[in-house]
Amino acid sequence: MKKLSIIIKGTAFSVVTFAVLSSCMVRKEYERPAAAVDEKLFRTDMLPQDSTSIANVSWKEIFTDPILQGHITKALENNLDVRIAVQNITSAEAYLKQAKAAYEPTLSIGPNYTFQTQSINTQFGQIIGERRYVNQFDITATIGWEADLWGKMKSQQKAQLATYLGTLAAHKAVKSDLVASIASAYFQLLTYDDQKRIIEETIKVRENNLETTKALKEAGTLTEVAVQQSEALVYNAKSLLIDIDTQIQLLENTVSMLMGEPSQTIARSSLRSQSLPESLALGYPASLLSNRPDVMQAEFNLMNAFELTNVAKAQFYPTLKLTGSGGVQSVDIDHLFSVNSLFANVVAGLAQPILNRRQIKTNYDVSLANKETAYLNFRKSILMAGKEVSDAIRVFSVQDSFIDLKKKELDSYKKSVDYSQELVNYGMANYLEVLNASVNSLNAELNISNAEYSKMKAAVDLYQALGGGWK
Repeated sequence: MKKLSIIIKGTAFSVVTFAVLSSCMVRKEYERPAAAVDEKLFRTDMLPQDSTSIANVSWKEIFTDPILQGHITKALENNLDVRIAVQNITSAEAYLKQAKAAYEPTLSIGPNYTFQTQSINTQFGQIIGERRYVNQFDITATIGWEADLWGKMKSQQKAQLATYLGTLAAHKAVKSDLVASIASAYFQLLTYDDQKRIIEETIKVRENNLETTKALKEAGTLTEVAVQQSEALVYNAKSLLIDIDTQIQLLENTVSMLMGEPSQTIARSSLRSQSLPESLALGYPASLLSNRPDVMQAEFNLMNAFELTNVAKAQFYPTLKLTGSGGVQSVDIDHLFSVNSLFANVVAGLAQPILNRRQIKTNYDVSLANKETAYLNFRKSILMAGKEVSDAIRVFSVQDSFIDLKKKELDSYKKSVDYSQELVNYGMANYLEVLNASVNSLNAELNISNAEYSKMKAAVDLYQALGGGWK
């Protein structure tokens, strides 16, 4: 008996040792592709580079307007996309727990009842000569275990872990997009408010000019043409006011939806009270891999595809399964729990696939294609991240110069309006010059407002492009 125990232990040790060595030979560990990361990922010639990226800063330190902070907080709590992402995390976590349990044996137990009678017309029935009825009762426990010889289950577990981590990254990406969307929409609302103020002031000025034009016509200095043109400018400004009010309401509806609430008026401050960082520290290009949720998710997808390739490759090799069953069995329920009713059996099987209509080869070929696709998507996400950073850097860095020039342009147009109006009053100029100067002045003032919004929007875009907004 002692000798038999030694043999069993030796066999078990050999199987485990063989499984570990075989797993190491077949299964490969994931390594990030070196060619995927480029230190010249985005153009940094416009802003100084820093080892600490602004993406590591909480959105509360970037968007300091307390009203905006309240809107973002409410959106993060109520937004439906964020809540859906949380449920996806819960599902992925459940699958991960299942994958971790793959190493454990399966166990089932339950009572069974079998009724059997044989045919008299069979050979066995002819020997017996009469029909017999058999009742059989049993309580059977069945246990099964598969040895992870080639690392298949370990790869499945790591693939599921990558999927789970991918859902976490997706959740972060949703939050990052949401913060950026709320901030951009809020700044756009402030811009619309500022433009509405400009248009309302323009309407007052143009109505006064209309009265002046009518008086000059009565004095014989101007004609009815000038009056009609002045009146047209008043109608034009009023139509712009209707349009801006419509845009405000539509954007308020969008912000309400992002906050998970019915459409309503959105509280806000003013465009002039906003302040954003004068300079934005970019960090090293490789930091995008640790900050950008979409890049993180793309790499986790690559890891998942890599591990599934290991799983597909392991299908080519033999499978070692151990199964056992035992319990009590009797044709008489009164003797079911007797010692004589006990039974047990153990089966160890090593199955090597030979012909299976090419299914294993097909699965492996598909897994290789999926892995290449995942790599290309990973590389694409990195290039897209670099492009978005470069775009935002350019827009953010030139807005101050652009705004300064637009302010000078506006000042010139305002002087042009005043000078041309004086010339008209003395009959030394055509009123068309006043109209053109007035239109150009309004457009220049609206352009300044748009440029200020573009700067804030570029700051939001750069913050998001560097991987911020979800912390």
